[in-house]
Amino acid sequence: MPERINKYLSSHGVCSRREADRMVAEGRVLVDGKTAVMGEMVDDSNTICIDGRQISSASPEQIIIAFNKPAGIVCTTKDRHNKNNIVDYIRYPERIYPVGRLDKESDGLILLTNDGDMMDRILRSVNGHEKEYIVSVNRPIDDTFIKRMSEGIYLEELERTTKKCVVRKVSDRTFRIILTQGLNRQIRRMCDALGYKVTKLTRIRIMNIELGELAVGQYRELTESEVTVLKEQLYK
Repeated sequence: MPERINKYLSSHGVCSRREADRMVAEGRVLVDGKTAVMGEMVDDSNTICIDGRQISSASPEQIIIAFNKPAGIVCTTKDRHNKNNIVDYIRYPERIYPVGRLDKESDGLILLTNDGDMMDRILRSVNGHEKEYIVSVNRPIDDTFIKRMSEGIYLEELERTTKKCVVRKVSDRTFRIILTQGLNRQIRRMCDALGYKVTKLTRIRIMNIELGELAVGQYRELTESEVTVLKEQLYK
């Protein structure tokens, strides 16, 4: 059955729908030798190429891995010439993409997959998917800091106020925070607004997937039970 080209590329493990739209807009996608247009309907009878490479019509076996990203690695697939690119760092034998981003200075859990539809669903922050972090700052925190972080902070650069979130003090200069939105460098911006500088930021959970004892720079495939629970949350 024909479907929009962004959905087709997503379901065939090429990229997310958002990324597919970007590639179509840039003229990098051909359908039967002609430049694709946004919203074009395609199916397996069409020959689809991206940057001159033909896309297989067979849907790939689903891959989802958890990776403990080291600080200094960038979560982008656009700059493949960057030696610190996450995909080249992992060198996974199949084509996979990071689900969202974790800024270069931060470390911890990030998921990578070849399932574009799942990628899109996880990225939709409107669904309230939780992400948990442990954060250290440059000076002691107090109850006022915890309260203000929890209640939401106006970020002048982004011209918006963050959603209410769960914040718990861990030690004199360290706290845990659970977010259900993903603004650009959100935690760092929130701390900056209160006069604090983040010295270390580690993501330890995405929805039901926990970082656990996974070593820095290592990855693992999700367990069957983890995938089952993840799908239950995404497709309910």
